[in-house]
Amino acid sequence: MIDHGVHPPRTQTVEAVMRAELAHGDTMAGTILPILRHLISAEDNSVFSDEILARVRGMLAALANGLLDATFAVDGQAVHGGHPPKLVDALTGAFMDHPPLLAHLHCTALEWQLTERLQARLALDPVVSPLVQALIASPDSATQGLGMTFLAAQARWCQAQRRMELAPSELPGELFHAALLALRAVCASDLELARRSGIAEAGLRERYDEAASRLGLAGRLVVSMGGGAQAALSISHAGIALFLTALAMGSGQERDPVVLSTHESQLARFALALRAAGQKASLVEEQFLALHPDVTMPAGFDRLGVDLAASILASGRYTG
Repeated sequence: MIDHGVHPPRTQTVEAVMRAELAHGDTMAGTILPILRHLISAEDNSVFSDEILARVRGMLAALANGLLDATFAVDGQAVHGGHPPKLVDALTGAFMDHPPLLAHLHCTALEWQLTERLQARLALDPVVSPLVQALIASPDSATQGLGMTFLAAQARWCQAQRRMELAPSELPGELFHAALLALRAVCASDLELARRSGIAEAGLRERYDEAASRLGLAGRLVVSMGGGAQAALSISHAGIALFLTALAMGSGQERDPVVLSTHESQLARFALALRAAGQKASLVEEQFLALHPDVTMPAGFDRLGVDLAASILASGRYTG
């Protein structure tokens, strides 16, 4: 199909090609987390210390320190870092033992890598895309306000990613809950730590607002666009953050598998998601041109209907 350099027989239908490529990509995706966990936890990583590994490690440490900051500050004293290394290691280890959390951090690192690549290659601003500009210039005050709030959240996320950090409050709800459970478990053996972490957990839960996170705001912004949300399915117009959110919503997938589908090993899933979201074949090709300019769509892809693309996509085994 589209990324392996293999040319199928002309008698093979595009549906069969896409199903085979999706299965191949899903099999590869299923191996990512065990390998990622092994590489992150390995003591000697010199051969594998690439940007993604470093960024995931940085975010793991930032999450751990963020929760421990709250734990050690429950008596009113501000604390930032400097926690016992064994405690930080125990908490990051607990995070790594939670596959959905590790997968989310991996996809966050991939999204930032893609954001930087598109800024360099297409001069696409990581914060203020043409769509965001249009939304904050809207005569509708609600749309304008939501656009400005998202812009600020995206700017903070970019700054954090440059430092290889992620705040606990930026995690999706179920992962925020999992991180707090990990904190509780790590602190349970020490009565004073357990007391502090319990108070910190209650405060963190009270202040947490998923709808105010960057991803929550992106989702609200896409929903607010109604029928105009198709405009967010253009990478060069929407910017990668809103594009990924719109594609997840439009194709009926979770956002993290959509982020992963932008990788060159997952192009069948990416193509099927775009088609399932209602994109015409010509517009699908435009998105591939933005991300993977050397990729050619398989013969007959333009005849693959929206419903069939969604059906093939739903048959995939990988969900994140």
